[in-house]
Order: sequence, then structure tokens, then C-alpha cells
Amino acid sequence: MTDTFRFRPATADNAAFLDELTVEAFNWAPDRAELTLEQIRADASLAKYLAPWPAAGEFGVVAESLAGDPAGAAWLRYFPASSPGYGYVAEDVPELTLAVVPDWRGMGLGRLLLSELAAASRTAGIARISLSVERANHAAKLYAAAGYEVVGGDADADTMVLTL
Repeated sequence: MTDTFRFRPATADNAAFLDELTVEAFNWAPDRAELTLEQIRADASLAKYLAPWPAAGEFGVVAESLAGDPAGAAWLRYFPASSPGYGYVAEDVPELTLAVVPDWRGMGLGRLLLSELAAASRTAGIARISLSVERANHAAKLYAAAGYEVVGGDADADTMVLTL
């Protein structure tokens, strides 16, 4: 699988691609009406995931096919206590967003992105990564298999943390 993709750090030049992937991440459930980028931008609780990227300390990993086509990404954002993300744990714990382009799903790329991002996070001195995932989302199993543990949640979603 690693011979199918190459990984590189996400840069500010990838902001539009990360916005596209954010739309994919919010639209994981096929039985729900899909949100558009404009709808996400118009909702303050969602728009924070599209804010200019990267802010100080934020980074990520982009996966590309060997032909150079973007295939997916995993990236970290910091949210303040006054405007927490869905997976908020603490101001010093970045929140993960991960998404894979539809044509590249089911090939193990999500697992590889999690591994690449965890390695980069260790190098950066990050102690923990958080996320929020709806329990019905098949990605919940991926996160658990990668070592993320449930630390809270609500009626539909879990907040998970990976300790590095």
C-alpha cells in the first residue's frame, strides 16, 4: 500500500483541498442530505473547521497517488475553549480531521494517514490528539484500531484521544 501513495507535509497552498476534504468528512453518512461548502461556511459551529489554515502550530499530511493526484489528508487544528471543536479536550490538544477522496477509499489510506500524522505529531512534541466521530461512522473502528480511546461524547458521537 505504501508503494501506491506518497506523503508530504500539508502547506497553506493545500487550504482549498483541505476545505474540500472537510466537506467530505462532514458528509460521511449517505442517508443524510449533503452539506455544501457554502452551507458549512455559513454555520459558525462548522465554519471554524475552514478557517485560514494553518494557524500557529497546526500541520498535516497530504497523501498523493504516484501520479501526483491528491488522495487524502489528515491535519490538526487547535481550538480555544471559547470556541471548541466537536472533539475538543483542551486548548493544547489539537483536533484531527481526516478524509480520503472518494475514488481512493477502501484502500487502507485512512490508516496510513493516521500513522503518518501520528509520527509527525511525535516529532513535533505533541502529547495527545483528539477527534470526534459519530458512532455510526465506520471510521470509529479505524480510530479505535489506531489507538484512539473514548474519553467522552454525547448521544451520537464519541470524543476520542490518542496519547502519543
